[in-house]
Amino acid sequence: MAERTLPAPPLTPESKPFFDAAASGRFILARCTQCGRAHWYPRAVCPFCFGATKWEDASGRGTIYSFSVMRRTDPPYAIAYVTLDEGPTMMTNLVACDFDALRIGQRVQVVFRASDGGAPVPCFRPA
Repeated sequence: MAERTLPAPPLTPESKPFFDAAASGRFILARCTQCGRAHWYPRAVCPFCFGATKWEDASGRGTIYSFSVMRRTDPPYAIAYVTLDEGPTMMTNLVACDFDALRIGQRVQVVFRASDGGAPVPCFRPA
């Protein structure tokens, strides 16, 4: 099945380290140096306590929290909220899967897909 073209993500000084790592196939997350919580979307200040953050390697694994399949488009596609093993929940695309076999609670792992002229985008496929 053909996959849809993904729009290029907005690159900012805060998100650049993430997309640089993605270009080399690494999935990283920012973690607060004060409260210790990881978060998504990349930002320099912790959204929970306003502390400083540092980048760390992440497992790239998670669980589908919720999903929706868009069948009335060409090609059809699926989006989901995936709760990462490190804690944050992120909105993402589900790829390389049978849409009818997707389930809430299903384990998934990150794969990077090329975007339309920009940085690779993190997507997830069944683990």
